[in-house]
Amino acid sequence: MNLVEINKILREKSPKEIVLWALSQAQRPVITTNFRPYEAAILHLCSVVKNDIPVIWCDTGYNTMATYRHAQRIIDRLSLKVSLYVPQQTVAYREAQIGLPGIEDPNHALFTEQVKLEPFRRAMETHKPDVWFTNLRKGQTAFRDTLDIVTQGSDGVLKVSPFFYWDDAQLDTYLADHQLENEFKYFDPTKVEANRECGLHLG
Repeated sequence: MNLVEINKILREKSPKEIVLWALSQAQRPVITTNFRPYEAAILHLCSVVKNDIPVIWCDTGYNTMATYRHAQRIIDRLSLKVSLYVPQQTVAYREAQIGLPGIEDPNHALFTEQVKLEPFRRAMETHKPDVWFTNLRKGQTAFRDTLDIVTQGSDGVLKVSPFFYWDDAQLDTYLADHQLENEFKYFDPTKVEANRECGLHLG
C-alpha cells in the first residue's frame, strides 16, 4: 500500500488510531517537540499510547522563561522520557559573533544551522528513528499544506502528524478535555515571521 492510499484511510481515523497504526510500523519511534503552542496535545496523545516513547527536545537556547517553565510542567505531568539537544555554541558566544540575525542577514543561514539544524541532525543520528511523530498541521505554512498525515523523508523515516487536519478550536477542546495547559509565549529565533517554515521538515 502506498502513502496516498494510507493517508486516504487514515483521514477517516482518530488521532489515537493514527498513532496506533504508526506504532505498528515502528521499531524506533520518537516524538520531536519544542514546546510551542499545542505541543502538549501530541506529547499527551503519544505518551498515553506508549509511555516510554523517546521525546527529542532541540532547545535553541532562546526560549522564553514561560516556555521553559511550561516545558518542565508538561515533562513532569506526562513523565516524558526527554533527550535534550542544544547548540554547540552558547548564546553568549553567538551573540558576540553574529548576534540575532534577521532573515535578510547573510548570517541567518549560519544562525539557523547552529541553533536548529545541527542539533536536530545530531538527535536523529543518535536515535535513528523509523517513525517520527510531529504536530505539523495543514494551514501552518505553504509548505505544510503540501504534506499529509504521513509523509516519508529522503532518509526513509515516516513522519506522522496525527492532528494534521485539526484546527486550533479542536485542539483547544482536546487540551481542555485532558486538562493540559497551552503555551503562547514561545519564540523561534529562526523564523521571524509566523508562517515561515522552520527548516526541519524540508528534507
